[in-house]
This record gives sequence, C-alpha cells and structure tokens, in this order.
Amino acid sequence: QVQLVESGGGLVQPGGSLRLSCVASTSSFSNHFMAWYRRVPGKEHELVAEITTFDTTTYAHFVKGRFTITRDDSKKAVYLQMDRLQTEDTAVYYCNRPHSWWPWGQGTQVTVSA
Repeated sequence: QVQLVESGGGLVQPGGSLRLSCVASTSSFSNHFMAWYRRVPGKEHELVAEITTFDTTTYAHFVKGRFTITRDDSKKAVYLQMDRLQTEDTAVYYCNRPHSWWPWGQGTQVTVSA
C-alpha cells in the first residue's frame, strides 16, 4: 500500500515561513491529484490546498495568498510553502489525495508561537 512521509515542520514565530515536503511510495504518483491537510486535536482533517495533475491549484480561504502548493512528479513529492504564518496555523500537517485517501502518514508538526 502507498506510504506517505511528511517532513519540514517545526517551531516558527508569527510572520515566519516553513516549507513542508511529502514523498509518496507509489510509481503512479504523477496520475494523482494531491493535497495538504492539517489537523488539530479534537477536529477532523481540514483541507488546506490541492494540486491537480496539471498543476492547477486551489486553496482554503484561510491560507490563500500565504501558502503555495507545488509538486515534483520526478521525485514523487508534493510541497507546501507556508509564508506569513499565524498562530492559527499551528497543527499537524499531512499530505494525501483529495479523495479516496491513502493511509495517512505520521504528519509533521507546525507550531507558530512567539
């Protein structure tokens, strides 16, 4: 089954930036739309950004203009550049498909705090 490995999280001050990475263990990665989600304790996964196989992107209203999703099919990877981070962005971030989820990875913790 497909494995997803996220990395790049950390502690950052408000207004700072982070770049998250996710690598998928599937040779058919280029055939799949991909997305980034985030989750805080007690809540469901929340869709943050999505990228199609044609590099068309969509964003949740609360990150639009601050986050950028990209992909590199040669590396079977999807990225999330997060700029102008806010304390409300604190969460565990995951990648997956927008629908018909693969098994979730371990995620990567992003903490925005002064």
